[in-house]
Amino acid sequence: MPLTDFTIQTALDVSDSLDMKSDLSKLSQAIQTVYGQGQGSRQIVNIISQTPSKIDVTDSHVSCNLKLKDGSRKLVKVTSKSNLAKTTIPISEGTNTIVVEWPVGSETMNIHKTG
Repeated sequence: MPLTDFTIQTALDVSDSLDMKSDLSKLSQAIQTVYGQGQGSRQIVNIISQTPSKIDVTDSHVSCNLKLKDGSRKLVKVTSKSNLAKTTIPISEGTNTIVVEWPVGSETMNIHKTG
């Protein structure tokens, strides 16, 4: 049985990592779209998470230090160019709505979780 449990945990970790990479890619695309469109643009991304975590955003990437089933961590990272300041967005279990915007008259973009 221990081998079966290990195999299941490994498969779930791979699935969770791929889901997070997909979500970070969607967020990265939204950031790059807003950055490309300039002031007045806005994008909304929904991220569905199985566990609470944090997404780190910088001007060059978005990342998440994902907790695996065995308690270890795996860094999932996607590059993204923008003028965002370093930000950490807490993600709760379930659906999380992230807003990426560049307000008119502002020199920098904003990113935040709603709700």
